[in-house]
Amino acid sequence: MQIYDLSMPISQGHLRWPVSRDKRGDFSRGDLFEVSSLATSCHGFTHIDAPRHMVPGGPTLSDLTLDRVVGPAAVIDLEDISPNEAIDVSRLSRAAAHLSDGEIVLFRTCWDEQRDWHTEAFWRDAPWLTAESCEWLLARQPTAVAFDFPQDWTIRRLLDGEVRPIEEHVSHHILLRNNVTLIEYLVGVKQVKTPKTFLCALPLNLPQADGAPARVIAMDQAV
Repeated sequence: MQIYDLSMPISQGHLRWPVSRDKRGDFSRGDLFEVSSLATSCHGFTHIDAPRHMVPGGPTLSDLTLDRVVGPAAVIDLEDISPNEAIDVSRLSRAAAHLSDGEIVLFRTCWDEQRDWHTEAFWRDAPWLTAESCEWLLARQPTAVAFDFPQDWTIRRLLDGEVRPIEEHVSHHILLRNNVTLIEYLVGVKQVKTPKTFLCALPLNLPQADGAPARVIAMDQAV
């Protein structure tokens, strides 16, 4: 059995998310223990969104049962995606013909192979989902949808400090607000070669949080 790590490393100097790493204990200072600290956004790097992220009073990570983010997943292979391509229903439905109701959806655009996620081009040139495609996914009631690209067109505008209305953040508006968990900013999905996999996306256990960093892995056979 192969295990593939699909998690974006948490690194300092990222253009979107500030990261502060420090050491309260350091061997180089003669301390008995090395003790690191970390501060960053709960919605940076590979992470999981709870509906509270977009819904006032909505469910938090405390309401998330792990069977929604751990289980069989259909791999939606769009490796030949073009920069700035809208993923419409026609394109999505062809690639997702093997998707069963109630499965996790794992997008495989391999966008990190086309653009370096440390650069603005990764965010500004990305493909995105249309609202109609999100409605198509919602109709199949996935427990979660995992993305290896910035899935909403509006994400690129955040780099300029522009926050568009919620309705334009289509995956968040249509999927997350209807209790479909979002697993965001995966990398290395090119490693997954099969149309089905077993996905395990475990957020940090942060009670009542609207999101949390996650370690996400895929396995080439169910366990």
